Amino acid sequence: MSATPLAQGLTRDKADTLLLLAAALMVLAPHFGHLPPWIGALACATLLWRAALTWLGKRLPPVWLLLPIALAAMAGVYRSYHTLLGRDAGVAMLVLLLAFKLLEMHAKRDLFVVTFLGFFVLLTSFFYSQSIPAALWVALTLVLLLTAQQSFQYTGAVPPLARRLRATARLAALATPLALLLFVGFPRIQGPLWGLPGDAAGARTGLSDSMAPGTLSSLAQSDEVAFRVRFFGAVPAQSQLYWRSIVLGDYDGRTWTRVPRKRGLQRLDVAVSARGAPLRYETTVEASNTRWLALLELAGPTLQVPGHRLRDSDEMEQFTADPITRRVRFEASAYLDFTLQAGERPQRMTHWLELPAGFNPRTLALAQQLRAAAAGADAPQQLSNAVLQRFRRDGYRYTLEPPLTGANAVDDFLFGSKAGFCEHYAGAYVVLMRAMGVPARVVTGYQGGERNPVDGYLTVRQSDAHAWAEIWTAAGGWRRVDPTAAVAPERVERNLARALPRPAAFGLAPLLDLQNDADSWLAQLRFAYAALNNSWNQWVLDYNPERQRSFLEELGAAVGTWRTALGAALVAGLLWLLRWQRRRQPADALAALYAAFGRQQARHGYARGAAEGPRDYAARLRTMPASAEKHAAMDQFLHLYGQLMYGAGGTESRKASLATLKTLLSLCR
Repeated sequence: MSATPLAQGLTRDKADTLLLLAAALMVLAPHFGHLPPWIGALACATLLWRAALTWLGKRLPPVWLLLPIALAAMAGVYRSYHTLLGRDAGVAMLVLLLAFKLLEMHAKRDLFVVTFLGFFVLLTSFFYSQSIPAALWVALTLVLLLTAQQSFQYTGAVPPLARRLRATARLAALATPLALLLFVGFPRIQGPLWGLPGDAAGARTGLSDSMAPGTLSSLAQSDEVAFRVRFFGAVPAQSQLYWRSIVLGDYDGRTWTRVPRKRGLQRLDVAVSARGAPLRYETTVEASNTRWLALLELAGPTLQVPGHRLRDSDEMEQFTADPITRRVRFEASAYLDFTLQAGERPQRMTHWLELPAGFNPRTLALAQQLRAAAAGADAPQQLSNAVLQRFRRDGYRYTLEPPLTGANAVDDFLFGSKAGFCEHYAGAYVVLMRAMGVPARVVTGYQGGERNPVDGYLTVRQSDAHAWAEIWTAAGGWRRVDPTAAVAPERVERNLARALPRPAAFGLAPLLDLQNDADSWLAQLRFAYAALNNSWNQWVLDYNPERQRSFLEELGAAVGTWRTALGAALVAGLLWLLRWQRRRQPADALAALYAAFGRQQARHGYARGAAEGPRDYAARLRTMPASAEKHAAMDQFLHLYGQLMYGAGGTESRKASLATLKTLLSLCR
């Protein structure tokens, strides 16, 4: 294949190959974060090797060299994933295949194989991230990859890169309306198309059905979103936002776990009394690979989670039959004023009094002292107040980094460090109350949330994970008590960041206002992006059959029927495409005339090179033995072609010039 020098001495073959390598690097870049480091390093080294060979004009490596490298890479994938099947191993194989194929491009067919393989590898990046930045990166990469593909198909002079990029972007813009119509109207399937069996499970951050010292303090350092909430009415106060999830009643001296079901009450025996109108809201739960739902207490009786069968427990927990492996949205209700199991016989609460023998002797002794000081019908409340008062006045601290505790964890906390997170206070409180004869249990969930002023959604993060207690009295039933509020009321009334000591600002932070203030410019920017990201989740990633049906029904109510509207939009899109096709016909006619000119001269032994521009072709044709009239016609043809190809002009003048080219073509035979 001949090569015509381009700007800065770069031939067309080199320019096209380097453009394809740049597109391939953008295709592979999103995968480097989740692949083993050696795969990313090998892919980058292969691209650099191919770029060096192209730049220096060296031959591609032989098959006998590439084959052992490919086999070794395949063995490496098997060693890393212990399989060659499945999503992750398959993506790793595709990444290496794309990189190695770049070293084996000997024909034009290979260029198209690399390009189409790049399209597929680019699509697989959505296995790992469907965020807005990921989508924008895919769109930019798609434009560059399409530009590289089009560059191989030019039969004449190749336009500048900027012009090719603009042409590809216009083509993508023309296809966007049709793609949007198909996205909105094409029948949806339940669940993501990219969900592969065996690949859904993975380590996730979230609540578990056990709690030990340090469990929640570690979770509270995660900024991952647990769920988002949109209230259909007034938003409750921050201090009322207790998202109840798991009830823990068994204690072995260090770890709290759920009470086995065989020891609980029968579901029909649980007495619940709710007062007032329910508070309705919509919650969008992120994938957690757990079954537990965190609902505003006390959750209403009617709850449906699309795609999941629901279960409940004697402790008013709500959970799904299967782990939640993808984002799910549902509506729920809650009663803020309620009583739970009031009037029960005390004998049925004995399992909420059990403590392990031989643990925390100082705590048990303290409980006896407090119990002896209390008397009367309101003794449980007096005992609770005494414990909370001790937390307030005896120098206890709220911290994310409590010291380690020994075998008698509660003793070490109450009489030693006096520093802990919510699980320390809730656990110690329940142990004291049980030791004083008051049924008590630990509840874990989330408390509070951050309201976004842009879209009104409340975002609850893993850092909002919280533990509190419930105590039971015959008259009032189970009642929530939050011991953490006695030590750090800011945690309940505002958020975790307000309850912890604020680190000293340094460097440019004070000048740029990089603080936790909700009114800072950085916070406003974060709120705006969070609202945009939430809309992306709601209307793009979670556009499931139910949401599509609801949207099209609303659309149909506005315009008659959604089918009519969709049909009209499709017709309008087709008319637009036809108009665009007519507008590009002159450009197609120009290419056809130029190709006919090349075939015409090839019959005389002067075939045009694939990378030969019109000026170079004209200079070579002047050496052809022919009449002066034919030489003049050929020069005029190529000169006019260059003007039409790279110049600007009106439609009428362009049509006249095409007619002139046809006349000149007949004179060049």
